[in-house]
Amino acid sequence: MSDGLTKTLRCVPRECRGAAVSIGNFDGVHRGHVAIVESLLALARRKNAPAVVFTFDPHPLKVLAPERAPTPLMWASRKVELLQRLGVDAVVVCPADRALLALSPEAFFREVLVERLGATGVVEGPDFRFGKGRAGDRADLERLCREHSMELVICPPVEDEGGVISSSRIRDEIRRGDVAAANRKMFAPYRICGRVVRGARRGRTLGFPTANLSDIPVLVPGVGVYAGRAYVDARRLAAAIHIGPNPTFGEELPKVEVHLLDGEWELEGRMLEVEFLERLREVRPFDSVEALREQLERDVAAVRQKVTEISAG
Repeated sequence: MSDGLTKTLRCVPRECRGAAVSIGNFDGVHRGHVAIVESLLALARRKNAPAVVFTFDPHPLKVLAPERAPTPLMWASRKVELLQRLGVDAVVVCPADRALLALSPEAFFREVLVERLGATGVVEGPDFRFGKGRAGDRADLERLCREHSMELVICPPVEDEGGVISSSRIRDEIRRGDVAAANRKMFAPYRICGRVVRGARRGRTLGFPTANLSDIPVLVPGVGVYAGRAYVDARRLAAAIHIGPNPTFGEELPKVEVHLLDGEWELEGRMLEVEFLERLREVRPFDSVEALREQLERDVAAVRQKVTEISAG
């Protein structure tokens, strides 16, 4: 067994043994994941057992084939937070290393579900694969659960008008900037985080100071101006978010800039979380600084209206 796996599972609380367990990436915690967790909680209640989610960080492809690894929709602690809000008793975040990913389906099942977690039940989606090369399929899972007297629940996929809800569909929508469509598929609005770094401070001279984000670990939405909310000192604040270059000033490098509508905040060097509600407009050059300032005033008004609508709903 990998050292990372051993250390992680040693940290599983003793009271979580005998749990109902679901294993997966849960990237984005979308409506399909919510359905799995609801089934997990129902199974746990029937068995009078804890409900445990076993997930990975980073995504296994980041270790095995980095060039093919999807950009994550969520950082690990955010994923844990949302899964706990859904009601699970524990979330095991396992380091994905080569030793773990080299385990055969049988070895993975034995080491994780049988020996370490002592699982009494398993809940998965219909396309669940496990073990080296994702060789283990639904038939293997059914056989192994039967051999170890574990109850298995397979959840049907959750669909909307566009088909099966999946992390890949959400990722495509976020890349296009259609965060409203992505949010309809997710348990919580799409959120990024980053460290606030010093920018050109041009926004201050315009009357719209911004926090410039760097080191963002998740997928950044497509170029545009967005209505959103930022989280500062446990406060939720309306925010206008600009993603892309600043063509009015001849800047071509894309940036993520966040203008907090209310209050003055010293954020440089701090981590800032920002969620996206809706894309308002494209990024374009303006003929003058005054024309840009007038557009920014309209953006702020649109953000206030959108945040008010969503908060009221």
